[in-house]
Amino acid sequence: MAPRKLIAGNWKMNLLKAEGEALVRALGASLASEPKPACDVLVCPPFTLLGALAPLCGEAGLALGAQDCHAAPSGAFTGNVAAPMLADAGCAYVIVGHSERRSLHGEDNATVKAKAEAALAAGLVAIVCVGETEAERDSGKAEEIVVAQLLQSLPEGASAGSLVVAYEPVWAIGTGRTPTVAQVADMHAALRKALGGAVADAAAVRILYGGSVKPGNAAELLAVANVDGALVGGASLSHGDFWAICQSCG
Repeated sequence: MAPRKLIAGNWKMNLLKAEGEALVRALGASLASEPKPACDVLVCPPFTLLGALAPLCGEAGLALGAQDCHAAPSGAFTGNVAAPMLADAGCAYVIVGHSERRSLHGEDNATVKAKAEAALAAGLVAIVCVGETEAERDSGKAEEIVVAQLLQSLPEGASAGSLVVAYEPVWAIGTGRTPTVAQVADMHAALRKALGGAVADAAAVRILYGGSVKPGNAAELLAVANVDGALVGGASLSHGDFWAICQSCG
């Protein structure tokens, strides 16, 4: 049986407190008044909003996550946030290894693995992101590159209860472009196979698709084998768009 789908909204560096509260309340109202979609719903706001939104997410039936964490549990790391701090703020999930962190902050697979292991140690679910650039896709080695990225980023001791994988082709993030359904299916199948050799309950690990997910393409993408949800960027900032994507789960 396929895992229950997860729709995760990555707000990135957007929204102030009043805007974030309004969005969470609107999502909560939809969850309370409409038929519940067949998925878990997660929002990942900026660090500044986590404390304020934690109780609202609890009331709304939403899970709360962060967008990054440091690998150390504490220390002299000015400007960073540790995984235990995120758990203390009410988070259940944390995104690690997003392509923007890898490209803009120089994070390699070893760094991502260390962050994921810190997340697990703090009792958080790590959402480990992987994905190829356009040049890597054009080289014909996309699957080989992304599978290697996954295996080198996986935390030790991970299981379906502590790990989510998110495949985001870098060239599709925020561009409006998406891979073909066949390309998504092939990559997710390759990731599932790779997980089989690394995680005991690999069939139950949720593999999300991300990269220009929107209401118009969500249903088609979510119907692909081994696509267990979506990591949504820009569309997660709009209640209407994000809720429509959630409803695409059935």
